[in-house]
Amino acid sequence: MSLTADLLEPLRRGEHRALGRAISWMENGHAGARDLMARVWPHLGGAVVVGITGSPGAGKSTLTDQLARTLRAEGQKVGILAVDPTSPFSGGAILGDRIRMQRIAADPGIFIRSMATRGALGGLARATQDAIDLLDAAGFDTVIVETVGVGQDEVDVVACVQTCCVVLVPGMGDEIQAIKAGIMEVADLFVINKADRDGADQVEREVEAMKSLAMPEGWDPPVLRTVAQVGTGLPELLARIREHGRWLRSHGGLAHKARERARLRFESLLAEAAVRRVKAQAGPERLDSLIQGIADHLVDPYTAVGGLLGEA
Repeated sequence: MSLTADLLEPLRRGEHRALGRAISWMENGHAGARDLMARVWPHLGGAVVVGITGSPGAGKSTLTDQLARTLRAEGQKVGILAVDPTSPFSGGAILGDRIRMQRIAADPGIFIRSMATRGALGGLARATQDAIDLLDAAGFDTVIVETVGVGQDEVDVVACVQTCCVVLVPGMGDEIQAIKAGIMEVADLFVINKADRDGADQVEREVEAMKSLAMPEGWDPPVLRTVAQVGTGLPELLARIREHGRWLRSHGGLAHKARERARLRFESLLAEAAVRRVKAQAGPERLDSLIQGIADHLVDPYTAVGGLLGEA
């Protein structure tokens, strides 16, 4: 395949087939992946990246669907990355969500991609960031990253976005405490979805109480109410997302986030390359011998690694 003629040019035109192939290249470590990213890199930085996260059953997919529709009505091109770290199977991430979103999937101005771990080189966060960059290069105005839960994988993925919306629902109970422990510190907006249910007031009080204890100075994450199924609260949610974007620009937050993403990405790639090189130099027999020695308590893992790296 000629990279420029057969992939790069249709990618820059926003063609879905080329975009899907490019994302697969990055995920699978294709021989042309590095050259592809080098060529699109100078053209990045135009997309707004929004994260939608929260516990399963919170209505995140419906919220994402409605948000995408609202943006499309404004004439924007929208990319949706549905991230499921629990699915190791080929292309199976959040299949139910894909089915629920099929009404918008036929829109040429919307691109939907499921992201599962499935052995992606460098992990899920890196695969997601690569996909964000390719959507940006393809001219998408907004990229929505939806995660299935609030575990460490999701926290890592959310670090890729500019504005993170944490979605809650009445009746969650102790799950709010789990969210506090996991993703509270990266929340830019709290969204109480299915707010027509009993208990919405209680959820809002609990979130406000946690904010007073845990949130740093600076941006104060608003607590919004939506009923995504019927579109209630979507205009205010979009307005607050944009308000947060303006706040980031005026306070240097976008530059700070961009630098932090660059640091994490660079260190991740550096560590991966270093491990790959050390393994190649040591060879499988020596590595197997060291691993067996650790398992048999003949050598501790720190000494084994130090010896492999030539440390005294």
